[in-house]
Amino acid sequence: MVREEISDDTMQNKILDDSVRRVKIESNEMKKCLDKCEIIDALKHASVMLEELKTSALTPQYYYKLYIDITKELQLLDLTLTEELQKKNKINDLYEVVQYANSIIPRLYLLITVGIIYIKLGEASAKEMLKDMVEMCRGVQHPLRGLFLRSYLLQCTKNLLPNSTVTNEKEDNGTLQDSVEFILSNFAEMNKLWVRMQHQGQSRDREQREKERREIQVLVGTNLVRLAQLETIDVDMYKKYILPKILEQVVCCRDAIAQEYLMECLIDVFPDEFHVRCLNIFLKTCADIHQMVNIRNVLVTLIERLSSLGVTEEGKIIQEDANLFDVLSDEIASIVQSRVDMPTESVVALQVSMMDFALKCYQKRCDYADKVLQVTCSLLQCKSQQKFAYNSPVGKELIKLLRLPVDFYSNAMRLLLLKNYPLVLSLLDHRGRIKCSCQIVYSMLEQRTFVKTAEQAEMLLNLLQTLIKDEPDQPKNYEITEEFVEEQILISRLIHLFSADSLDVQYDILMSCKSYFTAGGAHRYRYTLVPVVFSAFDLVRKYSDVRDQWNNIMQDNEWENKVEKLIKLIHQLLSLLMSQTRAAHLPIRLYLQGALLINSVPMEKSSLQAYEFIAQAFAIYEEEISVSKEKLAAIILIAGTLQRMTCFGEDDHERLRDQCRLAASKLISKSSQCRAVATCAHLFWSSRIADRDQPMHDGEQVVNCLKKCLQIASQCMDPCAQVQLFTEILDHYVYFAEDGCKEIVTHQLNELIAKIRETLLQLEPSSDSEQIQKHFNNSIEHLREKAVAAEVSGSIAFAELVL
Repeated sequence: MVREEISDDTMQNKILDDSVRRVKIESNEMKKCLDKCEIIDALKHASVMLEELKTSALTPQYYYKLYIDITKELQLLDLTLTEELQKKNKINDLYEVVQYANSIIPRLYLLITVGIIYIKLGEASAKEMLKDMVEMCRGVQHPLRGLFLRSYLLQCTKNLLPNSTVTNEKEDNGTLQDSVEFILSNFAEMNKLWVRMQHQGQSRDREQREKERREIQVLVGTNLVRLAQLETIDVDMYKKYILPKILEQVVCCRDAIAQEYLMECLIDVFPDEFHVRCLNIFLKTCADIHQMVNIRNVLVTLIERLSSLGVTEEGKIIQEDANLFDVLSDEIASIVQSRVDMPTESVVALQVSMMDFALKCYQKRCDYADKVLQVTCSLLQCKSQQKFAYNSPVGKELIKLLRLPVDFYSNAMRLLLLKNYPLVLSLLDHRGRIKCSCQIVYSMLEQRTFVKTAEQAEMLLNLLQTLIKDEPDQPKNYEITEEFVEEQILISRLIHLFSADSLDVQYDILMSCKSYFTAGGAHRYRYTLVPVVFSAFDLVRKYSDVRDQWNNIMQDNEWENKVEKLIKLIHQLLSLLMSQTRAAHLPIRLYLQGALLINSVPMEKSSLQAYEFIAQAFAIYEEEISVSKEKLAAIILIAGTLQRMTCFGEDDHERLRDQCRLAASKLISKSSQCRAVATCAHLFWSSRIADRDQPMHDGEQVVNCLKKCLQIASQCMDPCAQVQLFTEILDHYVYFAEDGCKEIVTHQLNELIAKIRETLLQLEPSSDSEQIQKHFNNSIEHLREKAVAAEVSGSIAFAELVL
């Protein structure tokens, strides 16, 4: 096939070169005669040169090259003849003379050339001359030769067409109507010739002929361009006369290639206003054209032109026409239904263009965008009941359709007004629904679109349900993929946009969130429930901030009831998170955070509720955490939380701090035991009991804890670990001593310092021992500064320390 094409090209080039060579010879002779003012001889050489256009051996592509070379030479002939006639050197009956050319092709080219000169110089009526020339061109019925001949006629008359709407009886050069009839007549004949090319040659060459026809389609389309360039054509003339004549030719030719090209050409060349005023006529023709025409391209081109007009000042004519959208939508739906073989992706592509049109031209009419979705859903359900894959041609078009309103609306809440949006979304497969849902969330996050009501929250969550709960068509083990994690993180970010102006409405929103997210499956809880819990924390604080204002309006117990409901909601979510995910580190922190929140809210039941939260944290610690390091981290968290609590009475606080110390002492690792017990020592010093203004400052228990730490540290077998613990215990001693713990005496510090120094001497040099030595030196340096300044904290005189 490649070799044949190369061979064909070589042969075509050879034929073209031979023709061009002969053209140059004759054109040179013609120029010599023109220089000598031998007009008749020049015309003879021109006629011989034009004989080359009689060839049938060249394809349209190569024939066009030959045509260009010859018409360039004819321009010189035109120029010279015009100059001679302007000098009054008239050649009698020149128009008659050229008719004696031997062949019809040269004769007609010369007639057109001379006829144009007569029109330019006023030697003949433009009206009559144009009519005469267009009729004479009927003499060439060979499709290729006839097309180029008429193209030459159209090219030469470009600037000579009458454009006046008033008849001048004296000159009778014609009017706009005459120009229109001339172009329409030429167009009709050229279209017939162009269509006839399809039926030449053998059937096996059909594809080649179609390719060649497309190469020269612009010759036919130029007629429409010339019509559009007639400045005095108005909408009425276009609608009543020009468009019907053109569409008649389009329908009658019954050729798919011609119909598709000419319909697109019509859309491209004429003004947008014309299309708006003649929309019904154009659309009805679309329904009548050949079934093989790619009607998608035609209609998409039309809709895009209308959309472009809609965003301009002139676009008001679209917005003012209330029926325009409905007419366009209904006609397109009717055309699609009549074409049973129309590809499904083309059906959706049309609706994508309609959506773009609705959004750009009718920004305030969400019902129009919704109608596009409704029509799409209706058309697709008729064609297929299956889900469309996101990467299929139909799926890609559906995603475009669904994304358009997301990108266009600055407030994604307007999507909720599109009742058919979820229906179209449901036509996609799982991956496609995920992509579209994520795009909605991204848009909301980027635009900071807040959800203000519970109704909006429920509608949005229902729309995004593919991200929120498992669905039958989702891939197996989808919950362990990276994509799943990214999607859930995205949803967790969305929850922070659920922010109502009213506290009670915000509570309703959180209840809606609970309803949807608890139905999402345990593998989603760690992502979706946590932000709901924090939103509930925030709402409790807001209720607390307005307590005084609330009490001025309603009874005090009503405010407490609302806060208690929120705390119960938090407890339920945390219980669910713990029981279903078995992820201990997250719920234990949330329980402790909840306890701190309750501690800050002045309620009658604060201590009971906070106690329950800390008790749950202890339960998680005991039942769910087994790794020593994690246990140490958890007990430090619990102790730190308890230290900040101020709502507990003596009994509750004692039980909790004793439980904390007991848990610390039961850790398996001696290092962990030591550090945990040291942390618990702070519970006996800086904790506050309810109804007391001062911290506990139980120095005796502090010293007991620190002695227990020393005892545990002494049991360590590793010298490095032991001396590290001793150094850390020294820091605790110093802290409490500086804070006024009188039960800590100087000899305790001296003994500990001596023990550390002794142990350090026994360590072998290493990076660990160097780090410990540095730590100890820093502690000693701190004590030296205290001693030098003779500062005393509590009962300890730092000056008495042996440093």
